[in-house]
Amino acid sequence: MKHISVILTLILCIYNVNAQNSIPQETSIDSIFSDWNKPETPGGALGIIKDGKLIYAKGYGAANLEYNIPNSPQSVFRIASTSKQFTAACIVLLSQQGKLSLGDKLIKFFPDFPAYANNITIQHLLNHTSGIRDYLSLASLSGLEDEDHYTDKTVMKWLANQEELNFKPGDEYLYSNSGYWLLGQIVNKVSGVSMAKYAKENIFDPLGMDNTHFHNDHTQIVKNRASGYSPSKQKGYSISMTTLDMIGDGGVFTTVEDLKKWDDNFYDSKILNQDFWNKMTTVGTLNNGEQITYASGLGIDTYKGLKTIQHGGAFVGYRAEMIRLPEQRFTVILLANRSDANPTRMAFQVADIFLKDEFKENDNAATDSNFTKENIKSISLSKDQLSAFEGTYWNNDDKISRKLEVRNDTLHYVRSNGRTTKMIPIAKDTFQWFISNPTIILKFDDSGSPKNFSLDIPGETLSNFRAYMPMDSFTDNDLKTYSGDYYNRDLDVVYTFKTEGKGMALYINGELADPIIPIMKNALTLAPFMIFEFNETNDACILSVGRVKNLKFVKK
Repeated sequence: MKHISVILTLILCIYNVNAQNSIPQETSIDSIFSDWNKPETPGGALGIIKDGKLIYAKGYGAANLEYNIPNSPQSVFRIASTSKQFTAACIVLLSQQGKLSLGDKLIKFFPDFPAYANNITIQHLLNHTSGIRDYLSLASLSGLEDEDHYTDKTVMKWLANQEELNFKPGDEYLYSNSGYWLLGQIVNKVSGVSMAKYAKENIFDPLGMDNTHFHNDHTQIVKNRASGYSPSKQKGYSISMTTLDMIGDGGVFTTVEDLKKWDDNFYDSKILNQDFWNKMTTVGTLNNGEQITYASGLGIDTYKGLKTIQHGGAFVGYRAEMIRLPEQRFTVILLANRSDANPTRMAFQVADIFLKDEFKENDNAATDSNFTKENIKSISLSKDQLSAFEGTYWNNDDKISRKLEVRNDTLHYVRSNGRTTKMIPIAKDTFQWFISNPTIILKFDDSGSPKNFSLDIPGETLSNFRAYMPMDSFTDNDLKTYSGDYYNRDLDVVYTFKTEGKGMALYINGELADPIIPIMKNALTLAPFMIFEFNETNDACILSVGRVKNLKFVKK
């Protein structure tokens, strides 16, 4: 048996060092994935397309750790949210077939929704500007874990029960899996068949994507499937899959080689015409006239001065990224079966190898390997000058608390979970994040006291971070004023705040969640993301967490 194991390991190693194509950049490319190219770890599959040719395709690591099966360009991966472009494609095709209009209102398809559905269009759903709360976040808030099973019927109930939106449709951009799940349900209603069948007959089969499908049955056997994995707390990796059958926001299984066929049609338009692609790549516009960088299941942006069309994905043990630089006819596809992967960063590193002579901007922020303080046009500030910016800041729009601290003569941006980012001064009141893609700028205003800063991220600005004095310690009596059972009708869930020892804990439907941390008077957090804001009498509170805002709870 020992000899057999050795032979299998050798076969895996040999398989992984043989790429589909050999190119001069091979060594540089493989160095990016050196941690994956081991038989005892999961990894992924890479495809590089230039001028319509798959110039490099290779598998790294194991598709299945139990049977020592290696990843390859033919391995089938779940691509999570990278699937959204295929959901959008179904909608755009139905509009071309005259079966729906992108201006149709949500209420037309779901008459049981609250009145706000009269103001939400299909276009809002495509652009993530509908304001509908994210159902994966709602699942977590209702007490469900990643491994729990629920159905489309449950998701529909949650969404139809939501009395309010995160914001007025069209006012803001906020990524929402609910919007794309609803688009999938609309495809079902309008086409008369499941979206899985519609996509197969109208997209995948015509394009010859024979190893691609919407996975709406978790019991379905998938040949050449790469299993999903996550790092184990003990050692090595554990299986990370799902029993959920929802599609629309995700759910596509595919290969590097099939995605190449999808990329081909972007240029030749033989199956899906140019009008189709124009609609797919037209970015959304907010009510105030501001354009966002999101179109229909695709992000439209720039990288080092070059136009990009891309979308990533992350769910259970899978990660994915597909980045197209259309003016260079260059695409990187990276599919991974490990949850600790960062395919976006790695895909851009691959692009750096090939396009370094074509970049129009000297932006080194995307790759860690060549990024140093010297790359930024910085200025010098004394420790005293930096210390003036220290403090705790609250953003009431996004319900987040952040700290700025000086560590080793460098100002750090500190998140609720303790993760920090170094910041380099580029002006007396302006800082650039040390490593980020895209470049992020933190700037203080000149309004005086209290201190106030904004974060400028391309396509988005988070403003109104205002300094406040945190309550370093709550007395037992302070905490007891928040104790009790609080009910939310939208999710039919009870949150119980209990004082335990010198602190407070949260229970969701009787199950312990995590300790509660006081932020300021009438504001508590379940670190690192959940924020509870209580009214003055503490008989009600609102919960905000990422893609869900202002969820109301009333004391029982």
